[in-house]
Amino acid sequence: MVKKRGKVTPAAPSVEDKPATLKDLLRPEVLAGLKAQADAMKADEQAKRDAERARAEAARKAEEKRLENDFGHLLSKSDLDWRKHK
Repeated sequence: MVKKRGKVTPAAPSVEDKPATLKDLLRPEVLAGLKAQADAMKADEQAKRDAERARAEAARKAEEKRLENDFGHLLSKSDLDWRKHK
């Protein structure tokens, strides 16, 4: 009779077997500097988006205020069924 062999599991690759990444090759202080720079750039981009959103909101409010004083616009937006207001 033939002996049954146990299942052979492949060995898990160790950390040394994996290829080196850029993060592994850089010094920690350089990596920290790059992360700080990336965070600063993200904060600047968010500030720009917030400023653009605020500018667009101000322009929309100014246009709305201008249209509130325009009789032709108010007449076109008003309900023409005057019987409701008798």
